[in-house]
Amino acid sequence: MRDRNRRSWLRGAPPPGWVRVLPAAMLAGVCAATLASPDPLDIGFLLGAIPPLAVLSYGPLATAVLGALVLVVLNVPAFRLNDPGSTDLLTVGFVAALSVIVSFVRSRRDAQLVTERAVAEAAQRAVVPPLPERVAAVRCAGLYRAAQSGTLVGGDFFDVREGPCGVRAVMGDVQGHGLSAVATVASLLGAFREAVLDRPDPESVAARLDRRLVVDSAAVRHSELFATAVVLEFGVGATAVRIVACGQPGPVLLRDGRAVALDVPVGTPLGLGLADASPPAGVTVPLRAGDRLFLASDGVWEARDASGAFYPLLDRITGFAGDLPELVERIWADLVRYAPALQDDVTMLVLAPAVPESR
Repeated sequence: MRDRNRRSWLRGAPPPGWVRVLPAAMLAGVCAATLASPDPLDIGFLLGAIPPLAVLSYGPLATAVLGALVLVVLNVPAFRLNDPGSTDLLTVGFVAALSVIVSFVRSRRDAQLVTERAVAEAAQRAVVPPLPERVAAVRCAGLYRAAQSGTLVGGDFFDVREGPCGVRAVMGDVQGHGLSAVATVASLLGAFREAVLDRPDPESVAARLDRRLVVDSAAVRHSELFATAVVLEFGVGATAVRIVACGQPGPVLLRDGRAVALDVPVGTPLGLGLADASPPAGVTVPLRAGDRLFLASDGVWEARDASGAFYPLLDRITGFAGDLPELVERIWADLVRYAPALQDDVTMLVLAPAVPESR
């Protein structure tokens, strides 16, 4: 399967090998063809394309060398390249010199883009760091694919943290997607990580996130900033989980080869300032060894195929075997096959009680 976020040659990745070999191969091919032919060949015009082709993958020095070789070949009598006149040589020489200038500019721009991309990736990973395989008594696996190509962070978010009251996890979706939503994601994740340390239950964690969004949007006139989220808290030993849903369905419980959407009361979204008037209500679900909790964003639930049918997650998820990381990767591969034209951020989070370590 082709990863949508993998950089291609036209999106800043290094050029493929055949592009780097092409200028030298064309030069060698023209020379070999003229030497092998008993009659003169009028193919000298092909040499004029070599300096521009070199610009695609070589720096100014290598481009200048290839341009000089082209001029030398045009003047070697043994090649009989239509006996180019002074006009032909001047034209090829001008193209070669212009190619060197273009290669210099391209090299400088590429170096700047590499630096800016490295800074952007570091900043985005600081907002959403890689998810650990295990947090205390909870095993974790997550997958995130931003809708905006070339970005690591969009409008979805998740995190798993250990605090004084146990392991807490959050997965949510802010209004909008792409880079415009990154600031809201960073604000919510910061509030969640603070709330993990001092709030007594997941309901109060959700209330803290709601207040964070209310404060952030207070200075913006006619602001409609909101987010949906699910907050989970695992008890000691991860034998039970308390779930609070704010404008978003609860997780799917995978148990004994079956997938069941847990019946969790869905409260109001975050950012509406209704936490005091309508406080979020949570439910506690006992967990067994081997249970897995699967959470997915709207990008999964609302993905459609060419006919407009929604992705049948509950019907398909039980057919994917493997551990947590393999599960999310296989669902992602199946989702892309089902709905190739995904337009929304796609987020998946799988949590499971860890097997107690033997002593």
